[in-house]
Amino acid sequence: MKKTILLFFIVHLYHFTAQGQLIKALPVSSQKTDADVFIGLDSMDHSYYIKDNVFYKKNQTAIWQYKNVSWGQITKVDLQNPLKLVLFYENFNAVVILDNQLNEIQKINLSNNQDPIIANAIGLATQNQLWVYNSFNQQIGLYNYLKNEYKSISTSFPESILYYQSTLTTFYWIDKKNQWYSCDRFGKITAIATTTAFDQIEIISDNQYLYSKNSIISIEDIAKKEKYEIEILEKSFKYFTYKDQILSIFTSEGITNYKIIIP
Repeated sequence: MKKTILLFFIVHLYHFTAQGQLIKALPVSSQKTDADVFIGLDSMDHSYYIKDNVFYKKNQTAIWQYKNVSWGQITKVDLQNPLKLVLFYENFNAVVILDNQLNEIQKINLSNNQDPIIANAIGLATQNQLWVYNSFNQQIGLYNYLKNEYKSISTSFPESILYYQSTLTTFYWIDKKNQWYSCDRFGKITAIATTTAFDQIEIISDNQYLYSKNSIISIEDIAKKEKYEIEILEKSFKYFTYKDQILSIFTSEGITNYKIIIP
């Protein structure tokens, strides 16, 4: 009986067409959210979003907020560690680290560093460090926010960053020629692939990325040389995020969460 149910689920989830493989996303929940930007979900089902440049964390029973009027617009939010949320204010070359109650752990003005830093990208790294792409010398570096120490770890690269994303141990970026690279914490840069043109993109692993183009969401697997289109209910949307097999679609009416299994 269990094998029959599993077979039904797999057949229902995947459809094959003449153009390629189609993954049918299964809706699991939805919520109305008054937000300008939806950031994503964590493993405890808290949702994070920005409204009027105020950063919010919300669950079914509580809501938290953080506001910093002195540093302008929030450029990027790193949700890797819910106990150390990283907010990047690019126009002021500054970073705020928050705890899980959105209290300030640390405020960092990178312009005050002894070594010149003009940050175009920020992400949480291991060992109390931040990834930094420093446009001053066009290098990737690591900033220890407890010791206020910075070191460049990579060689310079000239192409501008179109998109970036990081894990605790790897910094990924895609340049304006759609070339996808990674850099490890020792400064080793690896050319991974050329991505398809995209409106929005999210890197899933060293081999896979999820992207949208003209409101169609697809997955590309460069190792298998396969592409999968994801079937969702929305004909258009503002933004999507993906985490732990949950694809979240953000529209003007709210958020719909879908269950998907990536091959």
